[in-house]
Amino acid sequence: MQNLALPEEVLMSIDKPERYIGNEINAIYKDKTKIDVRFAMCFPDVYEIGMSHLGIAILYDMFNKFEDTWCERVYSPWPDLDKVMREKKIPLFTIESQEPVRNLDFLGITLQYEMCYTNILQILDLSGIPLLAKDRTWDDPIIIGGGPCTYNPEPLYAFFDIFYIGEGETRYRHLLDIYKDARKKGMSRQDFLIEAAKIPGMYVPSCYEVTYKEDGTIKAFTPIYEGVPATVLKEIVTDLDDTYYPEKPVVPFIRATQDRVTLEIMRGCIRGCRFCQAGQIYRPVRERSVEFLKDRAAKMLKNTGYEEITLSSLSSSDYSHIEELVNYLVEDCTDKKVNIALPSLRIDQFSVDTMSKVQDIRKSSLTFAPEAGSQRLRDIINKGLTREDILNGAILAFKGGWTRVKLYFMLGLPFEEDEDIKGIADLSNDIAAAFYDTVPKEERKNGKVQIVTSTSFFVPKPFTPFQWAPQNTSEEFIDKAEKCKHFIIGELNQKVIKYNWHEADVSMLEGVLARGDRRLSDVILKVYEKGNIFDAWSEYYNHQNWLDAFEECGVDPAFYTTRPREDDEIFPWDFIDCGVTKAHMLREWHKAQKGIVTDNCREACNGCGSARFDCGICVNRY
Repeated sequence: MQNLALPEEVLMSIDKPERYIGNEINAIYKDKTKIDVRFAMCFPDVYEIGMSHLGIAILYDMFNKFEDTWCERVYSPWPDLDKVMREKKIPLFTIESQEPVRNLDFLGITLQYEMCYTNILQILDLSGIPLLAKDRTWDDPIIIGGGPCTYNPEPLYAFFDIFYIGEGETRYRHLLDIYKDARKKGMSRQDFLIEAAKIPGMYVPSCYEVTYKEDGTIKAFTPIYEGVPATVLKEIVTDLDDTYYPEKPVVPFIRATQDRVTLEIMRGCIRGCRFCQAGQIYRPVRERSVEFLKDRAAKMLKNTGYEEITLSSLSSSDYSHIEELVNYLVEDCTDKKVNIALPSLRIDQFSVDTMSKVQDIRKSSLTFAPEAGSQRLRDIINKGLTREDILNGAILAFKGGWTRVKLYFMLGLPFEEDEDIKGIADLSNDIAAAFYDTVPKEERKNGKVQIVTSTSFFVPKPFTPFQWAPQNTSEEFIDKAEKCKHFIIGELNQKVIKYNWHEADVSMLEGVLARGDRRLSDVILKVYEKGNIFDAWSEYYNHQNWLDAFEECGVDPAFYTTRPREDDEIFPWDFIDCGVTKAHMLREWHKAQKGIVTDNCREACNGCGSARFDCGICVNRY
């Protein structure tokens, strides 16, 4: 066992010291004298959340299959340890070797959520790495970002050396080889970065210049070195059976958020919801074969000892072999006392029958995500779900023995009216009424149904048809939540409906960071200097610090949220090609304004642009 970076007295004084000591089952250790590249994969949040992230698990497995590379892990120290590390000047360390992060060659940070941005600076600061990329030398690791938030990396441009746009399995080997060659030849750090910028999928902010118009919008985005591409096309895996996927994922000592085997069955989504970024950037839909999934399920369960397996995708019901796969898992896993979690299923007869076999219905609830209360607004967002679909699903669930239903909606969607908000209350009430109409009184468990209605606030995201949409103000969000609450109180079945809503200030800030530009780097640095970390955690979030930082940096948050966008505006992320063309998204924006529904990818090809990848559903609609 390696020497621990934290002294015993520190470990005994902090919450959950198991987060920091390493030596978990299936963690990988190598002889550092026999490798060329050391890479740290970082999730900028607490260990339990980071350990649940499938992307890092895949890349950790991939990097460690390279004989010349050792990949380790690092997570954000919880505030109690953060305080001790600063006081005692303990540098941030990796989980495996317990050595300072700054000693490694690369620090890869996954960017999953805008509210984790200040934690990125925490990671760099505690590591002793200069916060600004321009201040770094070869004594510092190359800082590279990946994940969905890299589809607009500009608010973080000052802090990263490289952003990897797309799926990480394809180009890292090339990058590591160029790095090794650059160090061998004695190249400068900047010359290495220029060469890295020529690799497909790699965006190096220092290789580009941005100019602005008088109104604050972007005038031009231009590469400043010869050979650096003007547009960065995302990377994707074209064959999900011929790629990396862990057989022995690391098993944490403490319960992680997703404490189970995760089986990714497909990438992408056929649905085309106009608010959903994932549904656009992960196109085209690509499926793993049933044979591959059966093999990985057996190996991962055996190698981890987990007693639960979950099927991961954006819409599991749309996996073309879902029935065959689930039936196999039910038959194989039942004997092994393994539970099967089936998220992202549409509620139909097959789903209800299947879940009745694999779940304890007395302990679980069923989840519906209508997103909007009225059919008019569901058509605007292209949800592809009718009131009848929802009610029929609820009736099937009630007949199957479920008595608790969770409903998820958004407030503040484009073109929303009061009638749409009232529709949330009406639909919640109708589902409750369906329970009483469906289940005889003598069969009702605890005598009644439970409806949990939750509303989040709509945040427009890049690479969606709604990237042109104005966002509501915090005050408008709160007003709409109060209206929704008022409408629910007025319903006949209001006593069995529980209503929750999200924080409006956080949604406003998320909107700023989601569609922000390079000028936000100063704001993020300023708010970090004021003490903000773990902004994704309500108990640590300080909204006033953000407002003060905006004012001190001369940045108006409304410029990024409530301002209408012209059709031809250049967005901060337009230099990235996500596969779906801007022309397609603009067509969808105009169709949304007219309430016109677009067919899903299985029903018809809508010419989104993803066919150029020549794989998945674009080749064969299954």
